[in-house]
This record gives sequence, C-alpha cells and structure tokens, in this order.
Amino acid sequence: MFARTRPVIPLGAHKTAHLPQSSRRLPSVTPSSSIIIIMGGHSHDDELNCGSGGGSEEDFNLRIAAIFVILIGSCLGALFPVVARRSSWLHVPKSIFDFAKYFGSGVIIATAFIHLLEPGLDALESECLSEGWHEYPYGFALCLLSIFAIFLVELIAFRWGTSKLRSLGLSHDAHGHNLGAHAAHGPEGTFSAEPSMKRESSASDIEQPAANHHSHDVGLEDNVVTRVIGVGILEFGVVLHSVLIGLTLAVAENFKILFVVIVFHQTFEGLGIGSRLAYLDLPGRYRYVAIVGALIYGLTTPIGIAAGLGVRTTYNPDSTTAAIVSGVLDCLSAGILIYTGLVELLAHEFLFNKEMMNASNGKLAYALGSMFLGCGLMALLGKWA
Repeated sequence: MFARTRPVIPLGAHKTAHLPQSSRRLPSVTPSSSIIIIMGGHSHDDELNCGSGGGSEEDFNLRIAAIFVILIGSCLGALFPVVARRSSWLHVPKSIFDFAKYFGSGVIIATAFIHLLEPGLDALESECLSEGWHEYPYGFALCLLSIFAIFLVELIAFRWGTSKLRSLGLSHDAHGHNLGAHAAHGPEGTFSAEPSMKRESSASDIEQPAANHHSHDVGLEDNVVTRVIGVGILEFGVVLHSVLIGLTLAVAENFKILFVVIVFHQTFEGLGIGSRLAYLDLPGRYRYVAIVGALIYGLTTPIGIAAGLGVRTTYNPDSTTAAIVSGVLDCLSAGILIYTGLVELLAHEFLFNKEMMNASNGKLAYALGSMFLGCGLMALLGKWA
C-alpha cells in the first residue's frame, strides 16, 4: 500500500563490532542500556517499532475532514461516467467517454504494480517479521496464486454462461466485442441464432426474427452474473486496496502529503472503475448495479479512514501484524488487478476488439495516448504514496 522506510544502522556500529575488546571505549552503562550500545547507539525495537502502539494523532480535525473530501472525490470519479452515459441532459461527447475508459485502464495497470505489488513485497520483507518470512518470496507467490485463482473463477463463469446461452438457442463469439461490450468479459459479444429445426414454411420465416429477439433478451437476463463478473473482480481488488489506504492515512505521520496524493489517486481510480461500470449494458431491472458499484467504491476509503481514526491509539501501521495483513492483501489485490488490467482491459480492448483493430491510426493513437497518460500519472503518484 505505502512503502515503508527501512531502518538504517549507524556506520559506527559495524566497525565497533569488529574491534578488540580492549580497543572499545564504552561509557558506563546500566544492564538495560547495554543492548542499545551494542546495536550502535539505537534500540532496534525503537527504530522498527514492531509492537503495538498508536499512530500519529496530529492534524486530527484535518483527518476527519479527509473522510468527506475523499468521499466526494471518489464518488465523483466513479459516478460521473455512469450518470453521464445514462443522462439525456448531459451531452458528453463520445471522445470524452473513450478518454475516461482508456485513461482508467492505464490507471488500473499502474495501480497493480506501483501501488500494490511493490508495497506488498516491501511489507512482507519487513525486519519486524520472523526469519521464515524472508526465506521464500511469499509476496510474489501470493500474487501468482491470485492471478490463477481469478483465471479459474472467470473460466468457470464463462463456461457456465456459454452453456446457458446454448441451452437458450444462442451462441457466443468468444472474440466478438462490440462497442463497450468488453467492459466485463463474458458472453456479451456477438450472438447468433442456432435453430434446432429446419424452417418448413414461410410463416415460420416471418415469426423467426421475433422469436430470436425474445431469446436474445432472455439470454441476457439469465446471464447477468457472467456479464458482471469481470467488473466485479476488478472492483473487489480495488476495494481491498482502498480500505487499507484509509486505515493507513488515518494514522500516518506524513499525513498532509499523503492526503493530497490520495485525493488524486482515488479520483483517478474511481474514473477507471466508473468507466467500466458505465459501459456495462445490463437489462433494465439490473441497471442499478452500476450505481451501487460506484457508491461501494466511493465509500470504502472513507470507511477505512473512520476505522483507522477509531483505533488510532492502538493501531500501528508498522507493527508485525499490520505488515503481514497489509502485505498479504496488497499482493493478492495486485494479482487481481494485474490479471484484470492485462487480460480484461488491455487485451480485450485492443487485440480482441474488432472495432479497434479496424480503427484509423488517429483513433488508435488517441486510445493509446489516453492509456499511457493514465498509467504515467498513476505511476508518478507512487513517488509520494
């Protein structure tokens, strides 16, 4: 989540450790302070602060205000694409939606590597952890486990959805992606009728289009779970990350810098989530799902901040327990966003998208530029958070 600063052992400590006993000039010490001198003049536990104990309580009123500021920024970023695409009075150009969509893809990919995987690895390499944690790259293993777990979940959901469509007399083109359909991978592409009986009269020819249209609607209704699985996986990974951000921000010592950075971070990330939800064309009775998804994202970080403020006297973000919890969750979330970003967003928006493959060079350059801009800005924010 946030990179931790590793303790620096004073230079003199290494030289002193190798001097003969007679050459060392030690001051008069008490037994309780002898360990401090051997460690080079600093208590190892004090430097690492591995135990319990509260975080910073400075700027308490500003930390409370951060709950509402980040709530507004997160909700605006996530809700704007959803509301704008459905609204009849907001005439937003399609190029703006395209920018938000591709910009959000870059944000999500950068978040996975810069804001999740690297801090997660750093947390699991903390000197507060026992030696066993340093004998194996658990962070990479957890990320790998997460990637394959999400792959299996989507594979099962996709097979179930395709089987359901076949039972309804519909087939799915696995690589057919119409405009916006790739917001959530699943049986959302090109559908075609598969009549089980040959037509025997002109009357059946007349009735067939209506029957196919009805079957198409039924197929969409019954396949809602598969249609939202891609966006659901993406949001799950982001929500885990957002809660940890809130907890850490509530007790962080360098609060003011992190506060400004996280406002931009959550707004950009919300734009990425919102653009996916906006293009999730669900049947009428499920239209509320996109709004709910945007609100869930907007609430997670403020809830994390509120929880962190509630336990600020006992929660230590540098403790052993916090390092394990944040490290494990960050690495798992990184795997989710790496898979979703590279497979669901990057591959399906460019390689498997027929519209993009046949698009003009200018449109392709616009999409790539938007994505690179989002990725670059989010990666730059990693310098401070």
